[in-house]
Amino acid sequence: MTNKRKIISLAVLAVVVAISAAWGAWRWINAGFGGQESVWIYVPENMARQDLARYMDDRLGAWGRRAFRIYDFAAPEADVPRGAYRVEPGERARDFARRLRSRRQNPVRVTLNNLRMLSDVADRMDQQLELTAADFLAACDSLLPAAGFKRPEFIAAFLPDTYEFYWTADAGQAVRRLLDYRNRFWNDERRSKARELGLTPVQVATIASIAEEETRDRQERATVSRLYLNRFSRGMKLQADPTVKFAVGDFGLRRILGKHLATPSPYNTYRNDGLPPGPIRMPESATMQALLDSRPHDWLYMCADPSLNGRHRFAADYSEHQRNAAAYRRAISRLGIR
Repeated sequence: MTNKRKIISLAVLAVVVAISAAWGAWRWINAGFGGQESVWIYVPENMARQDLARYMDDRLGAWGRRAFRIYDFAAPEADVPRGAYRVEPGERARDFARRLRSRRQNPVRVTLNNLRMLSDVADRMDQQLELTAADFLAACDSLLPAAGFKRPEFIAAFLPDTYEFYWTADAGQAVRRLLDYRNRFWNDERRSKARELGLTPVQVATIASIAEEETRDRQERATVSRLYLNRFSRGMKLQADPTVKFAVGDFGLRRILGKHLATPSPYNTYRNDGLPPGPIRMPESATMQALLDSRPHDWLYMCADPSLNGRHRFAADYSEHQRNAAAYRRAISRLGIR
């Protein structure tokens, strides 16, 4: 073989090797994540770089090690990218590394539903975001009074729903986001309807919260809410059993006894006139809307249906209510409920 041919052969070989290497590198950095489901990566503040490498290895295996190496090569001096990142099946390693480098987080969904106490809201936020429950409660104390809420009313500043936050949102940002959503619900039309009923938005939330605790039947909530509005408007004690449970601190009570009714608490509507100081749970927007849109009726009393179907019997006069109550007591006594 002549020298010229040797040179050509070596050149071709070098080109083939270079192409193969480039192809291998391209495949290496573009390898797709092989998981069957998305995986979340949470990077807290001040996480050490080597800890991030181990964490990605633990969560994502060999693909995670690859993505970290690409990120580490591209941003060797950058701070660790604090945030929450969702890795999708098939996502390329270089794309995820690029997201880390540019700190492009994925929003985290936080569902607030079926919550009674402000501490329950704080715990839910703590579970889903980087902030702590204590931080959230402190932000409520700092921000909500200026928005017109007294402390027992704080729960009325929020509505049940599913929200999106960045995992790194601080407590103040979270409270303002939730408050803004609530304020958008309370538009001029709804505030006008509340005024026509003689209520403030917080009072609407308070009555709605009692109705939700009284009945699981959504079709009854407008009727129950209007019943308590009737009692409130007439200056009658609400005498709502759920407020007694709240005052006692036992939401599982099956039967309200005299000792419970005697509980000294501003939430005990058997002892106190008017509404309790604030909602006894975070009421749903649909329940508040049901009260705002409810049709007038004359009912002042309610009692669980003796068939124990989860619904209630309503009465406009006390004698009828006594008959309904007696039938209910007989029904639960037969079942041994004390």
